[in-house]
Amino acid sequence: MQQSKFRNSGDLIRQIATLLAIIGAFLINVISNIMPLNGMSIGEISNTLFNNVLIVPANYAFAIWGLIYLGLFALAIYQFLPNQRQDLDFRNTGYLLVVASIAQSVWVYLFLSRLFALSVIAMLLILLSLIGVYVKLEIGKKRVSQIKKWCAHIPISIYLAWISVATVVNVACALYFQEWNGWGISAELWAVIMLFAAFSIAAIIAIQRRDIAYTGVTVWAVVAIALKHWNISLLRNTALILAIALVLLITMKSLQKSTPV
Repeated sequence: MQQSKFRNSGDLIRQIATLLAIIGAFLINVISNIMPLNGMSIGEISNTLFNNVLIVPANYAFAIWGLIYLGLFALAIYQFLPNQRQDLDFRNTGYLLVVASIAQSVWVYLFLSRLFALSVIAMLLILLSLIGVYVKLEIGKKRVSQIKKWCAHIPISIYLAWISVATVVNVACALYFQEWNGWGISAELWAVIMLFAAFSIAAIIAIQRRDIAYTGVTVWAVVAIALKHWNISLLRNTALILAIALVLLITMKSLQKSTPV
């Protein structure tokens, strides 16, 4: 009885911590746009200091944050419901999502403070935490109810996919700021290499997990990169070919009989 009470109390604390961490990360992102630190928002820094970084997508692509936070709020509310308190998936992943949300807030501060090298560390912490959540939820591997799929699995897939791309962009921006010479390799070729890296990860997830949400976000980002750098034919053509390949791949995998979520 005592142990059951202690566990229920721990579950409630975890639920509250997850809810507050997500709300906190959202508010910090909103405030950073309304009253940006040092007078420049994240988008303005991206469009000025990193305008020549070829892996940065077009501005419209960042609108996906609205969808990400919509999904995270759905997850925060869903996991907070009394009948989800003892859900083993949320017990296993709850604090990882708290870590990701706190790291997201820290990243905003570091990026706006132009501490770009340190912002990469924060971004990696977000990425690793979300990978942990993704794996523990067994997204694409385990069958769950439709409400859990929409309120937990899909939001995490979308968030992880965008952070996977954002990590590549963040590293590229940090290296650019440090005036790294790219070992003599041209910026266009480095951009193509990074596109192939993002494509490879999305392709593996499409094949192994048939995760439409993750693949779709990667396509969204890759097309936005092509549109921003439309005048660079190598980058544009590579990005569009990879985006089409991902769409075809996830379509074929989705049509196959499987045991998906």
